[in-house]
Order: sequence, then structure tokens, then C-alpha cells
Amino acid sequence: MFLPTLGWLGWTLLAIVPAAIVALYFLKLRRQPLEVPSTYLWSRTIEDLHVNSLWQRLRQSILLFLQLLFVLLLILAALRPGMQGQKLIGDRFVFLIDNSASMAAEDVPDAKNRLEESKRRIAEMIDQMQSGDVAMLVSFADRAKIEQAFTDDRRILQRKLTAIEPTNRVSNISEALRVASGLANPGQSAFSEGDAGVADAKPATLYIFSDGRFPAITDFTFGNLAPIYVPIGDPLTGNVGIVAFNTQRNPDRNDELQAYARIERVGDAPDEVVANLYYNDDLLDAQTVKLPAEGAAGIQFELGTLDAGKLRLTLDVDDVLKADNVAYAAINPPRKANVLMVSTGNDYFRLAMATEAITRLARVTTVDPSYLQEDQYKQEAATGVYDLIIYDNCVPEDMPESSTLFLGVVPPGDNWKLGEEVTVPQVIDIAHSHPMMNFIEMTNVMIGYATPVEVQGGTTLIDSQHGPLLAIAPRKGFEDAVLGFQFMIEKDGSTFYNTEWPKRQSFPVFVKNVVEYLGDVRQGAADLSVRPGVPIELRTSTPVEEVSVTPPTGRVREIGREGKNLFSFSETDQLGTYDVREGNGPDVTQSFSVNIFDSQETNTLPAEAIATDWGEPIEGQSSWEPVRVDFWKWIVAAAIVVLLVEWWIYNRRVYL
Repeated sequence: MFLPTLGWLGWTLLAIVPAAIVALYFLKLRRQPLEVPSTYLWSRTIEDLHVNSLWQRLRQSILLFLQLLFVLLLILAALRPGMQGQKLIGDRFVFLIDNSASMAAEDVPDAKNRLEESKRRIAEMIDQMQSGDVAMLVSFADRAKIEQAFTDDRRILQRKLTAIEPTNRVSNISEALRVASGLANPGQSAFSEGDAGVADAKPATLYIFSDGRFPAITDFTFGNLAPIYVPIGDPLTGNVGIVAFNTQRNPDRNDELQAYARIERVGDAPDEVVANLYYNDDLLDAQTVKLPAEGAAGIQFELGTLDAGKLRLTLDVDDVLKADNVAYAAINPPRKANVLMVSTGNDYFRLAMATEAITRLARVTTVDPSYLQEDQYKQEAATGVYDLIIYDNCVPEDMPESSTLFLGVVPPGDNWKLGEEVTVPQVIDIAHSHPMMNFIEMTNVMIGYATPVEVQGGTTLIDSQHGPLLAIAPRKGFEDAVLGFQFMIEKDGSTFYNTEWPKRQSFPVFVKNVVEYLGDVRQGAADLSVRPGVPIELRTSTPVEEVSVTPPTGRVREIGREGKNLFSFSETDQLGTYDVREGNGPDVTQSFSVNIFDSQETNTLPAEAIATDWGEPIEGQSSWEPVRVDFWKWIVAAAIVVLLVEWWIYNRRVYL
């Protein structure tokens, strides 16, 4: 690219200079003839002196070459050659680098994947940092990690950048933004309550290297941060991925299993793939799946009466992201729930708990409310012997280490409250999406007296015109449900039935749902699956002091109990199936799987902009600020060097 600086007259005069220099070397001085006898002997040597022509033959001369080179360099400098260059924006930088699952997509030329391309670009930017510039590195997926705090040492930044590894986690930029904000905006903290505040808050340029596949930015103010989003990835790429895979009992044949999967397609990807289902590494079935242009397609496998084992679903497709072409599921052995029912006189609920359907799901023990005062109950409740305890019109002194259902009363403590008693409440809404309310209809159920329930942080499952009649709320690793009416009620010295619900078909279904959900019943379905990095709580069939977890690769992890019959395991970064053994037993008692299962990660098309809740997206742009880089100064310097060499040769009479 040239930007000429001379007008036509200047260029004309400058163009004459090289011709004039050459002409001087052709010119020959005319000399007056003078005969000297002694010169006759040298006539052949000096015969050129007698030439009458104005011009002489041009001889090789280093001086002529240097003089012409000098003039040509001046002409080139006058043309102002240059190129479109780039430079960093600002002097204080925060580099956010996305290392979630989608950044492993292999659609970047001359780079292994998107993460490596991001690291390459950031490395170039670090090399361009000037004296006094400082930068920090933050990697993020679903969580943020400060790889390097603010420093002006480029070697440390490059070393920390190289050490950033890809993950299989989903992407969420929220925590990374809070970290960056705490370091740039006075009065904001990047850490949780109790951590020290951040000093030396100054404005900074925030570079976000990502494909932009994360939820929109909400409830955040950039303040002193100047965000620059650098999209990484090929906008014409395509991908196919498994976004769901699980098993469940066949509703018509309860002893048989079915497997379901959902496969999504985005961009320029194949519209047909082959899905292979493996059972314990043996090929069980294969199906061809037709995929829509944009969206998902479902697939179903009939598994029959398979024993406990491991399922793996793979796609025969060559796309940019490999991690979502495989999914895992574990078929666990059926597990019955240990249920304690504390009741007296409620024959309807007792009969419902004694049906064949409940017997297949749980081991039910029924006791009188006086049992709550015995030491054996207190020990069992404290050690989590029971998965579910049902309190019918009675309340324990302390909440047990298990999930609970309270009928007509509320748990001890301040979290739950009962409202004023109402008569003949009408059910107006049911949360059918909750597992406890599957296939439940109560619009025709009559209820005599009820007391609406109130709970902090809970969910209403049955609602009436007077308020919630059934609600559920979490408590540590458990859940507590409260029904706001009793089945048997005593009024004016007489005991009578308070509701006709036990006569409806929905009542035994409700009892079954309660036992399955609150009792954590597993019937061999692959319901234990989490995303990478998400902790999972494991419930054992019997009280044990520790469990061992074997990941797909790596050493066995030993986990001790934490005062309850639940064990929390958080090292779930590897995709695959994990085996769990209880106590010192050699046999696998249960398994769980880790899968990505995220449409945002499967959608490998780079987002053109980052969405925000204030309506102004952060548009994608280059990581550099465009700037013209001129070369004329270097050319002038070269011309001066040539001139000095020419002067030295001339004055030293150096002949080359």
C-alpha cells in the first residue's frame, strides 16, 4: 500500500536524477591535442584521449550502483509504502479465555482447536505489550479461574497461558465477569462474602475470547471495563451432537427397559447419522437417524430385560466437536426405599402403603407416634437409616436425616407455617411437571377442612383459592413435603373422614409418586447423570462410613460420610461412567454417568455478538485496533547508510 507525498512536478524532477547520474558516467571531457615525443611510445595506451566523441563506453563502477540505489531508495520513501497493522487498545488488560467443551471444536485453520487459536492470539497480544502495561488471565467455563493476577511480566503471562487446558464443562461467563469487575471497578468485589476486597481498582480493557455460546449477560455493569468480544471459530461450521440419553421402564411391560436419545444438528452438518448403542462394550443395536436442517430428532431403543450394566451411545459422524458424539448411561440394579410411616388410625393411607405396587418399591415399616420418643428411633433418624419418613398428624422433636412427608402438620422450626383453617377448599391448580404430581387430577376431590401451608423457598404442588394445600422445600440434601389437610379429623368429640380423595384413582398414584420421588427409588433406570464439574449426591442402600468412586480413568476416590446417609462427590470432570462401591465391599452397588448434554455447547456456530439484558449486545470484533504501519522511515535510514558507504569508497579510493 502506497501513499505518494509528491506532486507531478516533484516526481518529474526526481525521475530525472537517475538519468543524470548515468549520463555523467558516459560523458568524456574534450582535451586539446598536444604532441609530446615521449608519448608516441604509449600511443596504444592513451589512444582514447584522441577520441572526438562526447560519450565513452560505460565501465563497471560500484559508485554508480550506490548512487543509483540511493536515489531509488529516496523515490521509494517518497511513495510512503506501508501496510494495515494492528495494536493493543489501552495499557491494562484482562484476558477472559473460554475453555468450555465447545472450544475443543476443530474448525480453525493452522490450530488444533478453538482454545489453541485463542491462546495463540493472546500470546501475540502479550508480545505486543509495552513497558508499563499490565495484564491478567482468567479462564472460564461454568466457573472462573484466575490463572494469573495483574503483572507486567510477559514471560509469566505466556507460561500461565500455555498451561490452560480444555474442559468438558458448559460455558457461563457470569462468574468470570464478576472476577474481572472486582479488579477494575472500585467498590465491587470479585469474591464471595468474607474474602478480602480488591485494591488498586483501575479501568481496563476486557478481551473475551470465546465462541459466545453461553447465556446472555444479566444483572451486570461493566463500569470501568471496556469489553471487546473476539469470536473464535468458523462461522460456516456444522456439528451434530447428543443432547439427551436416558432409560426408563416400559410403561406397558414394567420388567423391560427402553432407551431414549435426542440428537441435534446445527450448521453445515450431515443430515443423516448412524447411532450405535453398546451394552458393556458389545454392540447392541444400530439405527440410522434422519436429522432436520435445524433442530433435533429423537431415537428409541428397546432394551428388553437387561441386567445392571453400562450403556454407551455413539454417532458415526465426522464433525468439528467429538465430545458430544458419545453419551453414557448406567443401568443400576433396582433399589428399594426404606420407608417409615408414623401414624395411627389412618386406614386409607396404611392400605395404600401396603399395596403390591408399593411393596415392589419399598420396605415399609409402620409405627405408632409414641415410637418417636424411643432411643432406637432417634438413632435411626440421626444416622439416615430411612430414605423417607411419613408423619401423619404427628411431629418429631428434630428433623431426621431423610426426606419427609407431613400430613396435616408442619415440621418443627420456623421455615414452615400453617394458615387459618378453611372449609371446603377448591383445588384450582396442580404442578403436573413435578414428579410427585404425575398423572394426578383433583378437581373433583372434596376436602372438608384444610389449613393452607406457607414455606420459604418452597414450591407449591397443589393450590387452592385459599392458598397452597401441598408444598415441598429442600433441606440440606433432602426434601420435605407438607399436605395441608388430614385424612381423619376429630370435631366435637367425633372422628370422621375429612376427604374423599382415598376413593379416587389418583390417590394410590400419588402415594406411589411420593415413595418413588422422596424415597429415591431406582428401578434400574439410568437416572443418575450429571454434567461435567457438577457435584452428585450418592445415597447408599445401607448406612456405611465411606464409599469408593472409580472414575472412567484415574485412581479410586474414597469419600467419607458427613453425618448423614448421603455422600457428595464433586470430581466429575471426566466424561463416562463412574462405579460406586459401598464400604469395603468388592461389588459395584451403583453407577452414574457424566455427559455434556447441552445444546449451547453442541451449537458450534460462533455467536456474532454477546447478548445482554440491557438490549445492547457486545458485537464481535478483532482483538486489535487497526492502524497503518509506515516503512518510509526505515527506507530513508537505508538510503543514508548507502550514501555513507558511497562517500567512504570515493574518499578512500577503494576500487571494487
